[in-house]
Amino acid sequence: MSFQYITIEREYGSGGTNIARRLAEACGKACYGEEILEAVAQKLDISVEQIQRYEESVSNSFLYTAFMMRRAQEGNADMLSGEGHIFVAEQQQIKHLAASGPAIFIGHCASEALRDRSVVKVFIRCSDSEQKAKRIAEDYGIDPKRVDSVRNRYDSKRAKYYYANTTQKWEDLKNYDIVLDSAKLGIDGCVNALKGILQDDN
Repeated sequence: MSFQYITIEREYGSGGTNIARRLAEACGKACYGEEILEAVAQKLDISVEQIQRYEESVSNSFLYTAFMMRRAQEGNADMLSGEGHIFVAEQQQIKHLAASGPAIFIGHCASEALRDRSVVKVFIRCSDSEQKAKRIAEDYGIDPKRVDSVRNRYDSKRAKYYYANTTQKWEDLKNYDIVLDSAKLGIDGCVNALKGILQDDN
C-alpha cells in the first residue's frame, strides 16, 4: 500500500534529515524541513533564528498545551502566544505545501497538520551513542566536548514542542507507524526501507 505523505521525526544526530533528503531524491518527491521555517519567517516578517527561539521556549505544561490547542482549533489567533502563532503558521504552510502533491516532511509536527490525509508517521533513532556523537561532531561541526549537551538541548526542544502542540510524547514510539534505527540499518538501509511508501503519480 502506498501513501501520499511521509512525516519524519528524528533524534538529533540520528541522520534523520539526511535520510529524508535522500529518500526524496530517490523517489523523485519534494522534501520540506527548513523550507517550512523559511516560508513562515517570510510571511511573519521575522528571522528563522527567532522562530527557533520561540520553538525552544515553548512550555510543555499540559494546561498550557490544552489551552493553546483549543484556541488554535477555534481559530482565535488573537488569544495565541508568540509560540502559538508560529505553530499555526507552520501548520498552514505544511498544508499549503502538501497541496502540491506527495512529499516528505521533516519535523514541525507535520503529522498533526496532515492527520486527515494519507500519511505514514516515521521516527528515526540511533541506538549507538558513539555513532550518534560522531555524526553530530562531523555533520554539524560541534566540539566533541559539547556533543552531549547540544544533543540533549535539541532533543528536549523537539520533545517539548511536539508535546505542546499534539499532547503526545515525542519519544513514545507507539505514536509512530514506523520506527527505524539508523545505527543498525545505516542511512542507505533506512532509505531503502522507506522506498515504495509514497504514492506513485504515474
